[in-house]
Amino acid sequence: MVTYIEASSAPMKNTGVIRLYGSDAFEGMRRASQLTARALDEIYPLVQPGVATDVLDRFVFEFGMDHGALPATLNYRGYTKSCCTSINHVVCHGIPNDKPLREGDIVNIDITYILDGWHGDSSRMYPVGQIKRAAERLLEVTHECLMRGVAAVKPGVRTGAIGEAIQKYAEAERCSVVRDFCGHGLGRLFHDAPNILHYGNANEGPELKEGMIFTIEPMINLGRPHVKVLSDGWTAVTRDRSLSAQYEHAVGVTADGCEIFTLSPGGLDRPGLPG
Repeated sequence: MVTYIEASSAPMKNTGVIRLYGSDAFEGMRRASQLTARALDEIYPLVQPGVATDVLDRFVFEFGMDHGALPATLNYRGYTKSCCTSINHVVCHGIPNDKPLREGDIVNIDITYILDGWHGDSSRMYPVGQIKRAAERLLEVTHECLMRGVAAVKPGVRTGAIGEAIQKYAEAERCSVVRDFCGHGLGRLFHDAPNILHYGNANEGPELKEGMIFTIEPMINLGRPHVKVLSDGWTAVTRDRSLSAQYEHAVGVTADGCEIFTLSPGGLDRPGLPG
């Protein structure tokens, strides 16, 4: 049975209860999310061949410190970096390191800042130099999956409507949807109820209600959907070594649809960025 609760009455831990937030919370989410979106805009010039992902991670940390925000991933369950950088066949949770990016890579940068107690969570894909048409197409399909999932959000529908919209489009484009990871509730907590699956049927899952806040973050593969986690305990890769891509927005359910908190101030959260 699904239970909903006014967020102000809920304990500060994930109990499986779905929180419903008010206008003050939405304002807090706007501020945190826009800081994340600005960082994702401003990091773009650094994403070049020869630049190590550790350099990107350092930028994320320093940008957060300069604006009074803490990267949520830093020391989260033992994770030691300020963001995730997932390259080519890495599905998610790639760990920044000193290995340089190469011409033709695609990289997802996933940033979450905590600002005044609110979590702004978003990720985007970046081309490294000139990329192949197959990679370009994957970015286009993945972003369209995200936006179709967002368009499905409104009070009264179920979370399965989001997954169905994403799955139908991805598979029609002969791509696959990763099942092992999902979107999640967001707000005062980094990961909260409900889980937002990126596949499924419209009549499944909890009903969406005004005041819910969560992420939609489909991971789409050019090959099969199967993944494995490497020995570091974080890095998830495609089993068939096919390319994978992900875009992520944080959204809040409104009276007649949803608000996207993490839209780019500079319009840079869509595919087609110059290589």
